Amino acid sequence: RAQANQQMSSLAAQLAEFKRRVFGARSEALAVLQPELWQDVVELPVPPEQLDEVKGHRRRRQGRPAIDESLPRRRVEYDLSDEDKAGFARVVRIGEEVSETLEYTPARLEVLQHARLKYRCEDEAGRSTIRTAWAQASPLVRSNAGAGLLAYVTVSKYADHSPLARQERGLARHGVRRSRQTLCDWTLGTAELLAPLMVPLKRHVLGSAVIFTDDTTLALKAPRGESQGKTITARLWVYLAGGWLPDPEGRWRRVAPAALYDFTTDRSGSHARHMLGAWRGFLQADDFSGYAASFRSGVVHAACLVHARRRFAKIVKDAPKGSPPGLAHEAMRYFAEVYRIEGEIRGADPDERLRVRQLETRPLMVEFHRWLSGHAPTVLPKSPLGEAFGYALSNWAALNTFIEHGILEADNNISERAMKPVALSRKNWLFAGSERGGRAAAVAFSLIETARLNGVEPYAYLRDVLQRINGHRQDRLEELLPMNWRPA
Repeated sequence: RAQANQQMSSLAAQLAEFKRRVFGARSEALAVLQPELWQDVVELPVPPEQLDEVKGHRRRRQGRPAIDESLPRRRVEYDLSDEDKAGFARVVRIGEEVSETLEYTPARLEVLQHARLKYRCEDEAGRSTIRTAWAQASPLVRSNAGAGLLAYVTVSKYADHSPLARQERGLARHGVRRSRQTLCDWTLGTAELLAPLMVPLKRHVLGSAVIFTDDTTLALKAPRGESQGKTITARLWVYLAGGWLPDPEGRWRRVAPAALYDFTTDRSGSHARHMLGAWRGFLQADDFSGYAASFRSGVVHAACLVHARRRFAKIVKDAPKGSPPGLAHEAMRYFAEVYRIEGEIRGADPDERLRVRQLETRPLMVEFHRWLSGHAPTVLPKSPLGEAFGYALSNWAALNTFIEHGILEADNNISERAMKPVALSRKNWLFAGSERGGRAAAVAFSLIETARLNGVEPYAYLRDVLQRINGHRQDRLEELLPMNWRPA
């Protein structure tokens, strides 16, 4: 009977999970679950800039948002007509009323003619030679695409997730007809031209004491002759620099954020070992067994609290409407309290974060572990609740690593956010056409995501770097990384 109950519970959980995936919201925001966790009325916070003081309380500001002051302005004046003025004996201008509208100017394609002037040069002996001025028409060899167009195609595909077929149609509307194959050649050539930047970028990431990592699938078109027309499951990994480092005077400084993507044709743990090499530090990652060899060789595992929380959150979401709170709801209260503390120390330096975590988070996690250990024997091991308990307890030491080090985060959300551009892109352009295309995607995502993390506009960055990289000193390529970039 116990086995039958366990099987029924497992099937019910699978059905609820299927319904949630098909029909339910995918948000993991805590606000969705708050009414079920607390009996008190919960008020969602409103950004301070959207509030006005009104007689002792704050009211949400109405009206449309103001237009960004940094945008360029063009003044258009409207005057009374001559007929209107002629109806008066005297008209004196006393001021003006100004309003603003946001206007859009479509993209403009133009042809640059590169005129290289030629000279006949003579020396003092009367000998002559022909000299022609040097010019780089296109960053790519045997191409007529300028740096701006190459940057546009790359950013459109990897930052705006627009397939080359759509870009082909968009260019055609502007009177330029280029085939998808040509756009593909431009994309691959651009990524391979920028590939040398991956060396200093990797050096920067491995210089961080904390690395966040995650991976996701990417469909790869099977090689010709092998399952023609089908795809295989490849992988894109991300390694993010983050956290803090002490300077020579003992003060904390933030590590410039950077994202390094790696393309592989499988999910072997050897890829992570090869990427990390001799690096030793804190690896914030999930419980993937491929990292185990690195953990045995000196890398410290800082597990993701969200991965443990997510298993309980699914149970809460899948619970029948109106059912009484259960153990999963109780577990969610512990997670909520941990993140309340984390919210209060967000932005603080590592010393302060460590102090608060030792004072408040450590006793909370000790109590949570006692609660988990006490209830674990009462749940079916193979049920969703049993698996949630088992995951949390089996990874308990790694889940508590962040409490002992102020430079760490409680979760690995930063790397999961870095995987969203990959997920959105593959949803639109479906698959990589070859391993060369997969490697090109890794280069493009690395530079574009690193630019985003550092507040750099990716199109302006790529356009400038493409114009400069062919003539830049190879021993100073780190100057062209987004965190160090200065426009020419």
